[in-house]
Amino acid sequence: MKGFIGPQSRNGLDLHCKIKNLFHHPYLLYMYNFGPVFVQEPDDLIFAVDSEEKKVMMACEARGNPKPTYSWLINSTEVDVEDDFRYSLIDGNLIITNASEAVDYGVYQCRAENSLGIVLSRDALLQFAYLGAFSGRTRGAVSVREGQGVVLMCAPPPHSPDIIYSWVFNEFPSFVAEDSRRFISQETGNLYISKVQPSDVGSYICLVKNTVTNARVLSPPTPLTLKTDGVMGEYEPKIEVHFPPTVMAAKGVTVRLECFALGNPVPTITWRKMNGNIPKKARLRKSQAVLEIPNIQLEDSGSYECKAENSRGGTAFRGYLQWISMINDTQLDSGEQLRWECKATGKPRPSYRWLRNGAPLSPQNRVEMVNGELIIHRVQQTDSGMYQCVAENKYGAIYSSGELKILASAPMFKTTSVKVIATVGKDVSLECRPQASPKPRVSWRKGDRRIQPSKRIILLRNNTLRIINSSRSDEGSYVCRAENQFGSAEKTTALLVKEAMRVELSPSRVEVTVGESVVLSCKAIHDPSLDVSFLWLLNSQPLNFQKEGGHFEYIQTQSSTADLMIRSILLKHAGKYGCRVQTSADTVYAEAELLVRGPPGPPGVVIVEEITDTTATLSWSHGVDNHSPITAYNVQARSPFSLGWQTVRTDPEPVTGDMESAMAVELNPWVDYEFRVVATNAIGTGDPSAPSRAVRTKEAGKYCFASWHHGIIEDCTMCT
Repeated sequence: MKGFIGPQSRNGLDLHCKIKNLFHHPYLLYMYNFGPVFVQEPDDLIFAVDSEEKKVMMACEARGNPKPTYSWLINSTEVDVEDDFRYSLIDGNLIITNASEAVDYGVYQCRAENSLGIVLSRDALLQFAYLGAFSGRTRGAVSVREGQGVVLMCAPPPHSPDIIYSWVFNEFPSFVAEDSRRFISQETGNLYISKVQPSDVGSYICLVKNTVTNARVLSPPTPLTLKTDGVMGEYEPKIEVHFPPTVMAAKGVTVRLECFALGNPVPTITWRKMNGNIPKKARLRKSQAVLEIPNIQLEDSGSYECKAENSRGGTAFRGYLQWISMINDTQLDSGEQLRWECKATGKPRPSYRWLRNGAPLSPQNRVEMVNGELIIHRVQQTDSGMYQCVAENKYGAIYSSGELKILASAPMFKTTSVKVIATVGKDVSLECRPQASPKPRVSWRKGDRRIQPSKRIILLRNNTLRIINSSRSDEGSYVCRAENQFGSAEKTTALLVKEAMRVELSPSRVEVTVGESVVLSCKAIHDPSLDVSFLWLLNSQPLNFQKEGGHFEYIQTQSSTADLMIRSILLKHAGKYGCRVQTSADTVYAEAELLVRGPPGPPGVVIVEEITDTTATLSWSHGVDNHSPITAYNVQARSPFSLGWQTVRTDPEPVTGDMESAMAVELNPWVDYEFRVVATNAIGTGDPSAPSRAVRTKEAGKYCFASWHHGIIEDCTMCT
């Protein structure tokens, strides 16, 4: 079988050739024998120890003929599935029951094997996420003078992986707020107070949170008290928190540098980069105590200084940010060129060397190594393997690793014959997408005649054949042939060209009144050899006939016509109705507009512009007329003495539909009123506006003592 690569190396590296196109051809899977090829390899995994699920699954799947068998390695030692009941295999997946960090933490590899060879998966690290409890031992009080600096130790419990620190002051959930005087280091977890004040006296509790499980635990309280033997005088800053002298950072990561000082007065922290400027993308956090540099690049490396100053003096700390450009896993076709760049910064300037499968790599005919750059010309299958770049100086070394996989296989198509139906006058594309490595040469022919590109027939870069303005004469059998050094394959496309479909939707515009019904008819004129399907839409959204309360009904009396019946129309049914018609050749869309006349919508909010003892001047804005002009407005009011909303007299009277203000008259003095407005048109009366704010009429010049019955003034018995 051309392109087959035999058994793999036994050094733990996956050096197989992925013959990807076999995966898509079930017949060939049984026709040929081939060695194991991974479909799924295990990934790094963090297992929460306190989770309800007590099992860990490391996933692995491979294809091969004969069918592969599986085994697993942990830290290069074979897992004993037979004798250790905690381990079991389901297909290729390793299941670990009652997993524990002491026994199961480590690097795992899946091994797939059949009679033709063995492959080892990539490394997968299994870690355990947990958060222990703080020691229950009582913490002693910390006593300092006012004005003195203090460090409260967190002493976090055992944990994995990282945790986030915060501090509770006196009682939960009162948290310590960081500022220029107080700082919580996310490296040590300690709370630093540069200058203690009387308000700081109290109980402090360290709270830690696991970043994976979100579990939280609290430390025993640490009391902070003030000594009574005087106040601490001013003193120069002392840096208590700083970043390491050398910070290693890979390209693209975010670096966080901490710096905080104790002192009286409270020190000011400033940052600078020696021989350059702080990157513009850098962010200062926590009142200058944290310098955060995202997406580290080569130009960000160098020496950084944080300086703490107050009126008594200053002190500084410097550290070096060392940068390395990492290499990544790469897949290449046989014959292509590999170019990996590995760059690092440091003092002294680092030197570089390369390893392949753990052994030193030397320059040779196709291999170049210059200043950290590795170039391999015309890669071959023997170049596959695990590569490492080592950047080192007298202070240490940084490793960057990546896997190189070389692909090699003959061309193969998922399907070898397809049918494409086009319409006259439209452009049509015939695809040719073989799976092959290296990339194959592609040619087209129609029947026995090789196709030569022209203004109307274009061969695109992705090997697709595009025919512009297709006609009946373009019908026929088109063959795409793909070929490389490992073999060749062909795909046949039968092209049929049909007359373009037309769609008629009637009526194209219709006006109806609320409660009426209407029928929209959609007719397709198309090639009779093609099946046709219809889809109705309202405002570009497909209609759901089951959820519309019986208002819509789909009616298809013949294969080329579909009607839409809309019954008992509501205002919300107004809009643009689309009919989308589809055949295997093309899709056509037509649209009609439905306008629904109905009672007006509510007017805009009512504003009381002026109030007297018996009148209120009101204004509002027009609401929607729902395709029927507003003819009149009705002004209504309510008070604590009325039975709901009552129509009030107005000036002018009546209030016509073109007006937006009126005066309510004959109101009672010293009464709280709300007002609203209702619009009317030829269809009916709409919903009222929202009520105005409550207002009180003015006090009258004369007072009437009246008898009341059900909130209505019946008789004025005495006036003064």
